[in-house]
Amino acid sequence: MRKLSLGQRMRCEVAASLLHKPKLLLLDEPSIGLDVVAKQHFRDALREMAKQENVGVLLTSHDAGDLEALCKRVIIINHGQIVYEDKVSTLKRSFLTSKLVEVRYAEQIPTDFHIEGTETLKVAKERYGVKLRFDTRTTPVEKVMAALSGAGTLVDITVSDPPLEEVIAEIYGSAV
Repeated sequence: MRKLSLGQRMRCEVAASLLHKPKLLLLDEPSIGLDVVAKQHFRDALREMAKQENVGVLLTSHDAGDLEALCKRVIIINHGQIVYEDKVSTLKRSFLTSKLVEVRYAEQIPTDFHIEGTETLKVAKERYGVKLRFDTRTTPVEKVMAALSGAGTLVDITVSDPPLEEVIAEIYGSAV
């Protein structure tokens, strides 16, 4: 087993822990130290093993990717106190109120480029692209999209949620 990669060892340890057919598998930071590819393989393998063996998984992790990939429910603990407990999907719906937008234009944008209701996070050095954030509670998505498309010829646009780590940090911040 010493010649196996960390990801392979983690998978073997989880598989070995399933040999006695537990009803519950307790994992503490199971993907720590794994590279991105190994994490994905590990998460896929864990999800499949848990499903095949019909075993519950209790996971402690600081990796929000583990939470999103493996958990249906989340409990956030701050200084020994439960500050949030619900489904991961509810967590995302309740706290993900902002959107990130990355836009690339066919032509350079003006140096004073601004879309009302948004915060400019970054303007590309050559000024063909911009990254914005806005709060969907105060600024409708369609308003931002219309303003962006009216500002020039769009080459590419990506709308995404902020990382789950930011949401969890916000929950910790509000619990203090």
